[in-house]
Amino acid sequence: MTELTSLTIAEAREKLKAKEFSALELTDAYLKAIDAANGALNAYVALTPEKAREMAKASDERIAAGKSGDLEGIPLGVKDLFATRDVHTQACSHILDGFKPKYESTVTQNLWDQGAVMLGKLNMDEFAMGSSNESSWYGPAINPWRANGSEQKLVPGGSSGGSAAAVAAHLCAGATATDTGGSIRQPAAFTGTVGIKPTYGRCSRFGIVAYASSLDQAGPIARDVRDAAILLKSMASVDSKDATSVNLPVPDYEKAIGQSLKGLKIGIPKEYRVDGMPEEIEKLWAQGVQWLKDAGAEVVDISLPHTKYALPAYYIVAPAEASSNLARYDGVRYGLRVDGKDIADMYEKSRAAGFGKEVQRRIMVGTYVLSAGYYDAYYLKAQKVRTLIKRDFEDAFHAGVDAILAPITPSSAFAVGDEELASDPVKMYLQDVFTITVNMAGLPGLSVPAGLDGKGLPLGLQLIGKPFEEETLFKTAHAIEQAAGKFTPAKWW
Repeated sequence: MTELTSLTIAEAREKLKAKEFSALELTDAYLKAIDAANGALNAYVALTPEKAREMAKASDERIAAGKSGDLEGIPLGVKDLFATRDVHTQACSHILDGFKPKYESTVTQNLWDQGAVMLGKLNMDEFAMGSSNESSWYGPAINPWRANGSEQKLVPGGSSGGSAAAVAAHLCAGATATDTGGSIRQPAAFTGTVGIKPTYGRCSRFGIVAYASSLDQAGPIARDVRDAAILLKSMASVDSKDATSVNLPVPDYEKAIGQSLKGLKIGIPKEYRVDGMPEEIEKLWAQGVQWLKDAGAEVVDISLPHTKYALPAYYIVAPAEASSNLARYDGVRYGLRVDGKDIADMYEKSRAAGFGKEVQRRIMVGTYVLSAGYYDAYYLKAQKVRTLIKRDFEDAFHAGVDAILAPITPSSAFAVGDEELASDPVKMYLQDVFTITVNMAGLPGLSVPAGLDGKGLPLGLQLIGKPFEEETLFKTAHAIEQAAGKFTPAKWW
């Protein structure tokens, strides 16, 4: 029998139904794989083996009774940003030391309601602030991929680095993740996995630790396009606890897989051809265009003129919202508390000790742009730019474009501790240059593996869609996946 952990969600689902193995056997296979690999990859920051086995046994009982949910018995990893009742939830920050919520996030509750099994909590950049998973209090997650002939440790991308690393290394069948400026799509591209940031409002944000509330959106990271479609169907829902969640029916995304692309119009934005873009990214993009033409789609050039303002506008809006959202962490009711001579001193000492450098940097930037005298000059102006970015996409869609094809990352995965990026935060922020427009406009964006670079590392392509038309992205991504094939790292851990 195939190694259980190498099965996709779709394959495992069918074999569980056919009773070829039990949910408990599948869960145990994953727990064993995690035990063997997590020391090297640091993908999980908390494991829940007892809970996982208990959930798997309950799944086996439901399967025997013919009452299977859509994800019955499928073992998943959960990004440490999602509240999980009575289980470690710290956003990988020192300031939330020991925090175990008494409630469950809506997205994870939806997954458990469909029979999924929780393996544990996954590593991430602290409070989802980062593009490499190096700002985690628990140390960096490590990419299971290595460059040809090299033993250098590479980042899995961020902020959902643990989710991407665990999926790529087969330490879970799929994982929850979140995307504020590319935090699902960039790690997926770096690890040869599939990640989708759905339309803003498609998944509830209740119970997800907030970074930038108008940009954050939950989505899955999976091994292939079909698995991502299966996961999103269960994750998405309207929720009375989140006023920004949208009351629209959740389609059966899996049905879009394999549909024809004939009649589909794909836009290629000229503004995504940035100065100094590596030739390999340019070549991959051209290859993606050819694959879509071969599949029957029409490809047209489009313009998104305000793209060049997206990065600076994003790095005003996101830190501003972060400084407001993170004001609640003060050492009074939960998490880390550092005693001081009075309450103000205690706040200051707790926050100074509890937040890492990158989080402190973003809180300070955000507080500055919201302060009296600067609000109009920065925050208000950034929001106006955001409206123009959104309008660019609307104009393209009104002109008949169904989806947009673009790069995701300016390169393949870089080294852990890359000195150039570590010493210059702006260079690290430039990692998000292709992804943030999608968050600013609230659109769905999907990352699909499309090839390997000269070093043998995965590269992805990005598909951007109309609001709530994720099915178009799934069927288009499936065509790219069929042409490119799937990518798995050689095991070294």
